[in-house]
Amino acid sequence: MVNDPITNKLDEAVSERVYKKPSKLAFLNSKKVAPYVFISPFILSFLILTLYPTIQAFIMSFQRVLPGNVEFIGLSNYERIFNPTFFLALKNTTLYVIFTVVILVVVPILLAVFLDSKLVRFKTIFRASLFIPSLTSIIVAGTIFRMMFGESDTAVANQVVTFLGLEAIDWRYNSWSAMFLMVTLSSWRWMGVNVLYFLAALQSVPKELYESADIDGANVFKKFRYVTLPFLKPITIFVVTISIINGFRMFEESFVFWETSSPGNIGLSVIGYIYQEGIQQNDMGFGAAIGIVLMLIIFAVSFIQLILTGAFKRSDE
Repeated sequence: MVNDPITNKLDEAVSERVYKKPSKLAFLNSKKVAPYVFISPFILSFLILTLYPTIQAFIMSFQRVLPGNVEFIGLSNYERIFNPTFFLALKNTTLYVIFTVVILVVVPILLAVFLDSKLVRFKTIFRASLFIPSLTSIIVAGTIFRMMFGESDTAVANQVVTFLGLEAIDWRYNSWSAMFLMVTLSSWRWMGVNVLYFLAALQSVPKELYESADIDGANVFKKFRYVTLPFLKPITIFVVTISIINGFRMFEESFVFWETSSPGNIGLSVIGYIYQEGIQQNDMGFGAAIGIVLMLIIFAVSFIQLILTGAFKRSDE
């Protein structure tokens, strides 16, 4: 064997690289530690941005928070909550949740089934066009909606109304039309997202079931009821749940139409009430108490909805 100095140095370098002691950070590559490293950003963001503010809000709900003065006042903030303004805000929010849940579940299912059928061409274009509203700023969209549903006779909505032989409507000054504006804006914004959810769920429906239904002579409505809907149940529960949560958290849809306050509080939501009391009136303790009550309401409604829809039942039952 030739004793080449260059070859010997290369062999020593390779041996040193192969048999080098493991680095102090090598434990991060272990199967036990690596999963926690990957989920650590979520855990940290949850602890810092969600859990800590929630605990602080709970503590603040028992306090009177004034500039340079914080004192515990017990349940006084909670005793003040149950007033006519809060019940009106809760009523408006509840009606908003009911309307948006119905519209943002039923209509997206029908649109998803229609887009998934063989009758529709250029499906990708339709899917992209439906998703674009969710990318639009709610402030920009709200400004456009305010112009469309203005009080003047030249506004787009009133031109349509007068064309039908009806009188022009003061859209932002009637309780029913105020609710219509908020629900319409929310439905326009989130319709495409829910359609994509249901389109993704439709891809999991076995085509053999539709073929078997055709052999049995089932029509379109029976196939939709007995084949499509059962497979859409999990995603339907998901969409209903997030629609309920987002509905009770509604604020932007009201703020873009009335900014500070609506006439007679016809557009006031619970979050809007928190904004009025906690930010505008500088009563942070009372605002925190309203937020805690709202959180409990959302939890209770979502839990009841999950029980009624059978979300906690095992699939083999």
